[in-house]
Amino acid sequence: MKVLVTGAGGFLGVHVVERLLAHGYTDIRCFLRDRTKAERLVELSRLNPGAQLELCSGNLRSKADCARAVADVSLVFHLVAGMKGAAAELFADSVIVSRNLVEALEQREGIPIQSTRIVLVSSFGVYGVVPLGRGARINETTPLEAHPELRDTYSHSKLRQEQLLWEYQRKDGFELIVLRPGVIYGPGGSAFSNRVGLQIGPAFFHLGGNNLLPLSYVANCAEAIVVAGGHPDAAGQVYNVHDDELPTAAEYLSEYKRQVKSVRSIRLPYFATRMLAGCLETYHRRSLGQLPAILTRYKVAAAWGGNDFDNAKLHSLGWRPLVTTQEAMAKTFEYLQGQNPQ
Repeated sequence: MKVLVTGAGGFLGVHVVERLLAHGYTDIRCFLRDRTKAERLVELSRLNPGAQLELCSGNLRSKADCARAVADVSLVFHLVAGMKGAAAELFADSVIVSRNLVEALEQREGIPIQSTRIVLVSSFGVYGVVPLGRGARINETTPLEAHPELRDTYSHSKLRQEQLLWEYQRKDGFELIVLRPGVIYGPGGSAFSNRVGLQIGPAFFHLGGNNLLPLSYVANCAEAIVVAGGHPDAAGQVYNVHDDELPTAAEYLSEYKRQVKSVRSIRLPYFATRMLAGCLETYHRRSLGQLPAILTRYKVAAAWGGNDFDNAKLHSLGWRPLVTTQEAMAKTFEYLQGQNPQ
């Protein structure tokens, strides 16, 4: 079986390739945009001489590159997504590239799309948590966001990407599995999720308080993606991905300060953040849009309203974390400390 991993050179992608090799997959096409990010993939190829790791560089915005990427593959792990930039860029690198990928699969000769399985890595950002209220438990039955235009552009683009894949699945009949990770972290990743707070100038505004953080250590997340991708009962299913022992935002920030470096943090309670957002919305209206509403009450409720999380469905596939939360945080902070010597 030939496997395609899009975004194979990225933070998560390299770990997915590593876990595929660990699970016995030996014919893997690693699609990446930037060939300079292939160093770890080359090392994995050297360490696994019995496997064929094909490095394929290109841009999924190109239909010709998509055709090269999907040739002869029957299992696709689709990790590519726009992470930052203008709205047009985010939608192009999440929605447009996904459309191009599926259309390339439709147009292949020799392999019907119905015999293909696509594993899409989506996001917790697709959930409509605001109407649920604070403390609601989030699982795979939680409704999707009904007002994505009120959220951040990344969440909006990920929701549309997922909806697009389900639309094509209903039309074409291929197998689709969707995984929705929480906050993916680990060595090589960023220090803070917005769920903890925001860095504004020299100060870090701690907005997450005692909310649980749905952390997913990058190796554990990759293991979940590979386990679900190969499970015979996973077709047509959605799985939330996060680790078992979740810290609060306050606990994470405290450990960061202890193990990495001291940061000047200002804690804003939820009600104060909501009031600030309301003031910004008022000024936005009165200035006729000249002063942007950086925060809105809807965005505040979505990001820092506080939820509980359930990964029981993922466990039902036989997934278990490879690394405990304590070990994962220690590894992450050790890496970050090396990046930020005091």
